[in-house]
This record gives sequence, C-alpha cells and structure tokens, in this order.
Amino acid sequence: MSKPKVAFYWCASCGGCEEAVIDLNEDLLTVADAVDIVFWPVALDFKKKDVEAMEDGSIAVSFINGAIRTSEQEEMVHLLRRKSGLVVAFGSCAHLGGIPGLANFHNKAEIFERVYKTVPTVTNPEGIYPQTETKVPEGTLTLPEFYDTVKTLDQTIDVDYYLPGCAPPPDLIMGAVQAILAGELPERGTVLAPDKALCDTCPLAEYKPEKLSMSQIKRPHEVLHDPKQCFLAEGIICLGPATRSGCGERCINAGMPCRGCFGPTREVKDLGAKALSSIASLIGIEEEEEMTEEELEKALDNIVDPAGLFFMYSLPSSVLRRRRIK
Repeated sequence: MSKPKVAFYWCASCGGCEEAVIDLNEDLLTVADAVDIVFWPVALDFKKKDVEAMEDGSIAVSFINGAIRTSEQEEMVHLLRRKSGLVVAFGSCAHLGGIPGLANFHNKAEIFERVYKTVPTVTNPEGIYPQTETKVPEGTLTLPEFYDTVKTLDQTIDVDYYLPGCAPPPDLIMGAVQAILAGELPERGTVLAPDKALCDTCPLAEYKPEKLSMSQIKRPHEVLHDPKQCFLAEGIICLGPATRSGCGERCINAGMPCRGCFGPTREVKDLGAKALSSIASLIGIEEEEEMTEEELEKALDNIVDPAGLFFMYSLPSSVLRRRRIK
C-alpha cells in the first residue's frame, strides 16, 4: 500500500515554520516513515514541474505557510490546491496574514520607495526598482509581480484546516499529522488548537488581580517583570485575553507578553479590535478614582504604534484588511 503524499510550501514568511517542522526532532523520522514527501523545495530538490505532473487530488495534504505577497506565491498555492485533497494553513502568516501583513498599512509604491531609495544603507541614485520583465542580450528576465496587498491563504484559495502560531509548536504539528493519517479530523475549517483564551492557561493567571486597572501603560523593556505578576497588572499590554491558547505559553514563560500569534478564539471576530477594547476597558481608573483627561492622554501616549501592536499578526484577516490609501 502506498504512503499518503504530503507537500510543504513556503510563501511570504520568515522561515520559522520550516524550522518548526525540523523541531519535531526524532518525530520527523516518524512522519517521514509514514508519508511520502513529494514537495518540499526549501529542504529537498523538487521543482514546480514535478507538482504539475501529478494527478489532481493525488497529494493527501499540503501544509502551506506564509501570506500571499506575489504572483508566484498565488500561482503555486492554486496549483497545490488543485493537486491536494486537504490544504492546511500552517502558521500565523498563512492563517492571519502575520507580520508580513503589516505591509498593508502601506502600498507597493511606498514600500518600494522606502526599500530601494530612502533606506540609509541603500545607494540607488538612478532610482531603479525591480521589474517583472527586463530585456537583456540573452533574452528576457522575469520576476514575480509584487502585489499591493498582502492576503491570507484562505483569501486566495479554499483552506481545510488551520495550524496557528508563530511558529506552530511541535505537539500541535504532530497532533495534526496523526489526525490526518488516522482520518480523525474535526469539521472542515477548524483551527487545530484549543478554543479557549490564553488567559485560561496562562501561568500568571493566579496572580491576576480580581479588580484590574491600568493607570499607566509601560513597554516591556521599561519594567523588570515580576514572574509572579500578571503583565496587565504591571501596566504592560498583553493580548492574552483575546488570543487562542495552545502555544504552550512560550512567550509568557520567557518573560514576554502575548502578541496574538495564535489568533482569536471561535467567538472573537476580530483579534485586534477585541484586544483593543479589552485594554481600553482597563484604562481610566487610578486608585479608585477616574483619571483626568490629561492623565488619560498621557497614559495612551505610551502605546507606541497601537495599530501595529493590536494587529501585529492579524491585519489582513481583520475587518480592516489594509489601510485605505488615496
């Protein structure tokens, strides 16, 4: 009996999701023994033509990480969708848009202007930008088209399941692989992680005050974090109340607040908006008295880049999608 065929592909992301697969350690050998990896170009010598030659639907599952930023990425995920029985959005960027999705606060022209002209380390007096086609004596060189807007994977193709995280932890990856091999998957569209807020599993939950308020907003580097103190009680913004659990509280255990990489629970429609309203409800009270308008403005001024903070991982999947640019 032939093994199920599996594919991995990397779109607009940092590469951490590929490392997460390697972090399976000896379990990677178990996976490799149970499946036939037919496409994993970052690790093995596979070509696009190899996928094109496969029968439609012949790949059991494709794990696709990264947001969709270019025409090549869009073309490849459409190809993998056609060739695959199941597609899993692997990691925050495919699931929510991720850090690359913050580019949606700008457009292509602004990004190219910054990257290829105004960055202090760039010398480009002729203002040359990448072109999709360039004529040279040997023929025509081509590059993928750089899109104006970053999209999530499910804004591009149909997605069957989601593995959240930046990057997904090994236990969730193995759980997903085992469920797929055993044919024990939940309903289509499920996020393969616990459907409860991170605060429910946070190791600092027992130290969270019954009546919580934030009269000051502080950045993590401004505070020597008390390992027996809730970040919110210290005045540090933490997105745990709006974020799905299942990450193993890796950031919390390392002394850093949650930034939302696992995305929202099923009940939350917009992670950034939910987090923003959650934090807003805590600001404005100081020693049982309402803060003055001046005190409130001073506290809010300490929230550096609020849009980037509350939508750090989720802008393309939010109700905003991107900043409207005239």
